[in-house]
Amino acid sequence: MPRKITDTCIACGSCAAVCPVDCIDEGDIYVIDPEVCIDCAACEDACPVDCIIEE
Repeated sequence: MPRKITDTCIACGSCAAVCPVDCIDEGDIYVIDPEVCIDCAACEDACPVDCIIEE
């Protein structure tokens, strides 16, 4: 199941930097493309504010 970034995102870029399939888009709150996400959880482990959850 793809991950989702919640509104507590601080847009630090840690998640995007570790994504092996480049499915995270920048913004005020980063967004994961569920069509590309391979559910590896690398982004979840990298997030300093624990804002990435299973959808």
